Amino acid sequence: MRSVAGKRPGAALLLAVVAAVIATVAAACSGSASGASSSGKIVAVGAENEYADVIQQVGGKYVQASAIMSNPSTDPHTFEASIAVAREVGSAQLIVQNGVGYDNFMTTIENAAPNSARKVIDVQQLLGLPDSTPNPHLWYAPATMPKVAAAIASELAAIQPAHAAYFKANAAAFTASLGTLRSAIASFKAAYPGTPVATTEPVADYLLTALGADNLTPWTFQADVMNGVDPSPQNVAAERALFTQRRVRALLYNQQVTDSLTESFITLAKQNNIPVVGVYETMPVPGFDYQTWMLTEVQDLRKAVTDRVSTEHL
Repeated sequence: MRSVAGKRPGAALLLAVVAAVIATVAAACSGSASGASSSGKIVAVGAENEYADVIQQVGGKYVQASAIMSNPSTDPHTFEASIAVAREVGSAQLIVQNGVGYDNFMTTIENAAPNSARKVIDVQQLLGLPDSTPNPHLWYAPATMPKVAAAIASELAAIQPAHAAYFKANAAAFTASLGTLRSAIASFKAAYPGTPVATTEPVADYLLTALGADNLTPWTFQADVMNGVDPSPQNVAAERALFTQRRVRALLYNQQVTDSLTESFITLAKQNNIPVVGVYETMPVPGFDYQTWMLTEVQDLRKAVTDRVSTEHL
């Protein structure tokens, strides 16, 4: 199981990571092009692959972006930094990280070797959110990524001023490309207002709010599952009742992380003819960019709800 902040590296690993960062930055600073790729492109890192994707879309041909967390079959909350990760982060000219305790390892690495030339966008800070923000999955809120794209364009322009107009135009194009997603959200909200759903944890809660759905799963249940805490018997009973009493039209679950408890609810939902929709915590790859990922999840939920409504009317 896991916590929002994730596991912290052991003392030996942390020392090795810190040493690797210091060595990497020292080597970069002694070179002729600190942090730049051999091709002259800006070296950028997204802590999560959805942020790396937006960096690349905005930076285009002038940026070389990579992601630290990009495996959709692993649990992001329990990610541990390695020496290889330390080197990658230490050499970056631009970093985008989530904040809200989701990727604390990034701050640990950055603090190990301060670099005044390094640009860091912390999405939590960008959005003005407090540390007490309960749901760290900020990229699921439709308003988040346009702000991130604009911030990326600004920071890239500070690194390569000659290409400022290019970065700004790409950020605008990215935001415009989200129009299909916005339309799909608006259409769902109009067609199925207040749709009752259940979740195993709050991965897609921000999107559900935008869709106008009514998440009937107790927040404390969602938070416990997310944080690796056994939910209370009362909350387990309340969640079970959503399926046995057929009070919801769909169950959304985090398909990157399941255990015996979440699997039992998936089974219970199916036994009661309630559609099950898997969502991803980080962007599934290959085959998706941020826009198509979010759009697909909206379409999957709409199909589940439509099928459920059709069944009810048979």
